[in-house]
Amino acid sequence: MKSFNADTDFLNLLSSDAAKTLLQRLTDLENNIELEDDIELKSNVTKDYTISSKPEKEQQLEQWKNEWQRLSNIKAGDNARQSEDDSEQAATDWLIQLFDNLFANQQVTLARSDGEPEYFPAQNDIPARIEFAHGFFASALHEISHWCVAGKERRGLSDFGYWYAPDGRTAAERAEIQPQALECLFTLACGRPFQVSQDNLFADFDTNGSTFKSDVYHQVEKYIARPYTLPRDAKTLLRTLLEVCSIH
Repeated sequence: MKSFNADTDFLNLLSSDAAKTLLQRLTDLENNIELEDDIELKSNVTKDYTISSKPEKEQQLEQWKNEWQRLSNIKAGDNARQSEDDSEQAATDWLIQLFDNLFANQQVTLARSDGEPEYFPAQNDIPARIEFAHGFFASALHEISHWCVAGKERRGLSDFGYWYAPDGRTAAERAEIQPQALECLFTLACGRPFQVSQDNLFADFDTNGSTFKSDVYHQVEKYIARPYTLPRDAKTLLRTLLEVCSIH
């Protein structure tokens, strides 16, 4: 069997050329959806609709891009640890602003948690809230990934209705493959290294024979090869991150 080093091989999944190709395919998919929506709205004379301003979208993307480049160029000062912490907080501030703006029409917000991550569904006039652990950028992307995978019904449940059988690795791993594949794509689009996490898989048993890392890797490959299979909101976020963070 071929030796598989996921931590290394993940870095090779999204080269500069592959990122540009993926962005173009996602853009084409989005343009097709917008065209279909426009035709549907125009065919229904009882509906009011407004055409989004393309210059406004481009201006917003440019602002996000400039801010991300500024954050990426910040050099560690005399207090390297403090600078690293400040950089992490600035990056998560940027991600929160981007996410909340991008999905404003879905009544959902992204927020830091002082403790463990948790999802709170919308109630009355209070929007849904995705809380990520301890202000970590990687945790934010992971929790966003779960939100992208969850359908409308599960988004109405606390923590998306997840529960993992304590006596079985298989069910837990299956539930994590797609979210971690999305997290990988989002992370690579931001120009950051990705590592698979098995922290929440109730791994109080022998995991030496687990294929989880390779399963996540192959799911990422499938998404890159067939981006139309990505969840709708994952397409939107990934396209934005590729355009803002990766494509220059």
